Amino acid sequence: MMIDYHNKKFAGVSNSESGEVSGATIFHYQVEGSMLKGSYSGGEISEGQLLGVIHQDDTLEFLYQHINNDGVLKAGRCKSKPEILPNGSIRLYESWHWFDENSSKGTSVLEELLE
Repeated sequence: MMIDYHNKKFAGVSNSESGEVSGATIFHYQVEGSMLKGSYSGGEISEGQLLGVIHQDDTLEFLYQHINNDGVLKAGRCKSKPEILPNGSIRLYESWHWFDENSSKGTSVLEELLE
């Protein structure tokens, strides 16, 4: 059974030190076929967008870009592995890296916000 990511909202739970996502960062995903689109903002991030694909095993792979609160443009690549929690919500385990001079890498966890 494929996970339905359409119209889901997620918030950061944990992140590596070099990341900018926090619990105040909210992601909103949209899906068209196997294409994932999203927007995000909050915490250190003024405005962000992502574009990627949903693979057959429900993993996500996407490119992201945002402008942080200091006015700096940041971009990178991320792969996410889902887990369905006992309450039916989705937790995403992410591995990412920045496209900057350091190419720093990190991991983060996002959880679906239930309404």
